[in-house]
Amino acid sequence: MLVETKARVGVFAIALGAYLPQFPSLVPEFETQYADFKQSLPDAVELIDGGIVTTKELSQMAGDKFRAADVDLVILQLLTYATSYNMLPAVRDLDVPVVLVNLQKKRAPDYANTDTAAWLGQLYACGAVGEMVADLERAGKRHAVITGVVEGGDPQAQAEIEDWCRAAQVRRRFRDTNLAQIGRPYPGMMDLYIDETNLYHRMWLYTKQFDWEKLWAIADNITDEDAIRAKAQDILDTFDVEGGGAIEKVWEMAKYVAAFEQWVKDEHIAFIASHYDGFAQGKAGVLDSMLIPAFSMLIKQGVACAVEGDIKVAMAMSILKTISGMGQLSEMYSIDFDEDICIIGHSGSGDADISAKKPTMKIVPVFHGKTGGGYLTQFYPHLGPVTYLGITQDRDGHFKFAAAEGINEEGPIFTFGDTNMRTRFACGARAFCDKWSEAGPTHHMAAASGRHIDTILKVAKIFNVPVDIVTR
Repeated sequence: MLVETKARVGVFAIALGAYLPQFPSLVPEFETQYADFKQSLPDAVELIDGGIVTTKELSQMAGDKFRAADVDLVILQLLTYATSYNMLPAVRDLDVPVVLVNLQKKRAPDYANTDTAAWLGQLYACGAVGEMVADLERAGKRHAVITGVVEGGDPQAQAEIEDWCRAAQVRRRFRDTNLAQIGRPYPGMMDLYIDETNLYHRMWLYTKQFDWEKLWAIADNITDEDAIRAKAQDILDTFDVEGGGAIEKVWEMAKYVAAFEQWVKDEHIAFIASHYDGFAQGKAGVLDSMLIPAFSMLIKQGVACAVEGDIKVAMAMSILKTISGMGQLSEMYSIDFDEDICIIGHSGSGDADISAKKPTMKIVPVFHGKTGGGYLTQFYPHLGPVTYLGITQDRDGHFKFAAAEGINEEGPIFTFGDTNMRTRFACGARAFCDKWSEAGPTHHMAAASGRHIDTILKVAKIFNVPVDIVTR
């Protein structure tokens, strides 16, 4: 990604202090288990180590570390039975979920040959889970439980832990990066309008405002011909250009892409919502004509770029890009009632990572509903499972996610240059349109190949927002 962020995950383990002097062998046993557990966490996150907690004071020290680091998530390893005072001081002042990891060391007891120390050290992690959840509930803390086993490996438990770390990465990306708003939303699309201060308070995302006049000149200082040539080749490697591609044909576009990349790094931008409604003449016309592929190149590198000034869909695109590696702007296009299929897509910038084959780029004289003309891009999303994510707000400004899973099927699509998907939903096209619309998202949503609702639910728990699951 052009702008890198790394989730900060607080991790600690708990055990009952009274056991340790009674059974001294538990100390090296637990130290080894905790060290192995930390090693199993993905390198994609930064671990804030709270240590093995056996007293209230150690729990408070872990909590101090977690608060100072502004952790995105807390993962608690349950080593054996422990009372809840080992946990609560560490999380009391945090507003992030606590994931209780209940991994038993041994797959099954050797009943005849298990003494008390072996039972407490290798077979009793499950003893404290209910107590922890009961007290997290009373403290108003969000939580989740993962139960599994260490011996022989446990891919299901490991996948759940890694999924939570991916979800935590979304929070860090929202907190550490900025959203660039260029211009303002498409006039009259009031579903897109947003209070940027409320956005910062509720979703931690800070908005930087930019005027188009500054961006028209963004490429003026890009003069390194080797860098421009390399970027032009990157564009040609990404797109099939109608009429044939050549370095010279995309030279000016490459200058703007290089300039936008530097701007993104300088301003620490991970989201862009833009709309231009002026006179596409002179420098304005040059930039406007090539903005769609230029922003597509940014999306490829992890910057969510939304058309029509839609901040909320930029957020949805970034969430899917972060958790799945792709985030495609979409909206309802049509319904094929004969086939019971929804046609879903969008004109404008897109994500090359969702395309099953090389995307195409062609010139059109007029952008539909927008100023000027220029390059359109068309992507060809993978067949098979697909996830849609929309973000909306209620009347009090609280955010809400709407999510759906379907199947992209082979068949005819529109040929006028826009990205299209033929999506079949388990509830049927008519019911999907009703239920999705009733969820009240903006008329845009983000799309990603694969099934991602389970991870979206984790993201929602971290952000403490509700989710409408329309169909899956």
